[in-house]
Amino acid sequence: MSETQQEMIGSNEVAAFLRRHPRFLNEFPDLALGLVVPREEGRATSLASYQLDVLRDKNRELNKRLLELFQTAQENERLTVRTHQLTLALMRAHGQAETLTSMVASLTEDFQSELVRVVLYSPVQGLDGAEWLHVTPRNAPELVPFDEFIENGEPLCGRLQQDKLDLLFGARVHEVQSCALLPLGTRGLVAIGSHDPNRFYPGMGTLFLRLMGDTLIAALDRCDAHDA
Repeated sequence: MSETQQEMIGSNEVAAFLRRHPRFLNEFPDLALGLVVPREEGRATSLASYQLDVLRDKNRELNKRLLELFQTAQENERLTVRTHQLTLALMRAHGQAETLTSMVASLTEDFQSELVRVVLYSPVQGLDGAEWLHVTPRNAPELVPFDEFIENGEPLCGRLQQDKLDLLFGARVHEVQSCALLPLGTRGLVAIGSHDPNRFYPGMGTLFLRLMGDTLIAALDRCDAHDA
């Protein structure tokens, strides 16, 4: 074993001992006076001052993390309120056309979504001419690029391939820098496009998107039961 390895092992052992006995220096105050602590800008600092600086750094880091958690909690609270408002709006809607229109209005106004598109596999009476609606049969070639997403049945966030964007957003495709997709089971899907490339990204939380999609499916199912 080399001398360097011996020194490193000895240093680790000393560090481990001091961690197990944090009051060790109380018994040997002269040792504390002789310790060499890290220097800052060429100036020596006392052990007490160094410990205080370390504690301050840790405190700043904890405050930063606490602020991030607080901001996340605030954003989640806002999303919860908006999702609740969306649920109420869908419960008050009568018929599939009004339900889908309420969904698009809520996404646009309450969630500040720049572009919303709905793809349905079969037409819905009363939505003729709706700018945000595409009616495309499930077996249409245009939907082949969405097969994996449809089969997975989970919300998807990020930047879509060009063929998908072209189908969803048509002439306004150049405005979309990021996108979220919500599956609607056997009915179709909802696409939310954003001008912000960082608004929707792979790996982001999709809980609220899933809740909105499930709520819309339940509302449409209610309309089916009512019409039957």
